[in-house]
Amino acid sequence: MTLKECYQKMGGNYDEVFSRFRKEERVQKFVLKFLNDKSYELLCESLENENYDEAFRASHTIKGICQNLSFTRLYQSSYQLTELLRDKKIDQIEDYVNRVKEDYLLTIEAIHELAK
Repeated sequence: MTLKECYQKMGGNYDEVFSRFRKEERVQKFVLKFLNDKSYELLCESLENENYDEAFRASHTIKGICQNLSFTRLYQSSYQLTELLRDKKIDQIEDYVNRVKEDYLLTIEAIHELAK
């Protein structure tokens, strides 16, 4: 799988990230590093423990990484979750938690295919 195909599969914007990083090798380096980021695990753990302040921080981190790497689909869902957590609208987060999980798994799957 090429890097561009990886971005297509995950719902990202390859042209946008390439215009920022200027080298495909640099983009790929940071895309692969995303596999080692623990923010998603922290988000899941924090939500399970009802630690919504920590869940906000984890979601905010995911959002920022995704914005920087142009992981558009995951950025959009993590943005929505972050805003609900920021506003303490805990009763409204379930659908967005599920969307973030779905988008995260899609993103990780695409990156694993790239890494092969």
